[in-house]
Amino acid sequence: MVYSLWLFGFSVLFLVAERFWPQRAQRTLRAGIGTDVFYLIFNSEYLGVLLGVVAAHTIAVLDRSLDLTNLRDYFCLGAISGQPLWLQLPALILIFDFAQWLIHNALHRVPWLWEFHKVHHSIQEMDWVGNWRFHWFEVVFYRTLLYVPAAFFGFSPVAMFWYGVLNTVVGHFAHANLSLRLGPLKYFVNSPEMHIWHHAHPLSGPADRNFGIMLSVWDWLFGTAYCPQGDPARLGFTGVEWYPKNPISQAVAPFLPQRGEKP
Repeated sequence: MVYSLWLFGFSVLFLVAERFWPQRAQRTLRAGIGTDVFYLIFNSEYLGVLLGVVAAHTIAVLDRSLDLTNLRDYFCLGAISGQPLWLQLPALILIFDFAQWLIHNALHRVPWLWEFHKVHHSIQEMDWVGNWRFHWFEVVFYRTLLYVPAAFFGFSPVAMFWYGVLNTVVGHFAHANLSLRLGPLKYFVNSPEMHIWHHAHPLSGPADRNFGIMLSVWDWLFGTAYCPQGDPARLGFTGVEWYPKNPISQAVAPFLPQRGEKP
């Protein structure tokens, strides 16, 4: 099981699909494509390795701390670890996706977290590659908080692998420039028709909507769904025109005063 092969396959699939069934007239080498290709390579390959090394040491420290305080048996219950894959994987998707929906909400509503999430929302022309434009700190923040349900439920490595594969294909799909519509399935699975409105510029639509990562059901349940016909006229946030365009400057931007404001 090699994740990079799945990533390559999905990338080629969506690259071809966008040429045949585009929703918007958009060049393949559109504005910002170089930045997004950098993020695709760095975030999918190198960032994962770097964080894996750090996470291994961090988790070891956390585990030792739990052992010393006699809390390990309460915290790391492995509540689902002995169950078959067909049961683990759906449970993992529901639990992790709801947790990520909450985290994504926080990224929009907490000002200092929004400064990191701005990197992803600096996309002004979107396709599947934009799925990978995000600040490294977002990964750290997500993984830190997701450690809690992962430790509690004890999902198997195989379940985690297939979750990662499914998360990637849905992420590609949601960001893709595709005219495909899901019909009633849009109430359950994230899709381009919904996610494009998550990226809408505040002058083109309401802010803080459609937080779903893999699943859209949480937005419909909690009143944050927004899915009109068509696409927003603009993407981004207030002040996006002044936001840095290259990955190095974007990595530093959250730590510096910005001219733009949260939508």
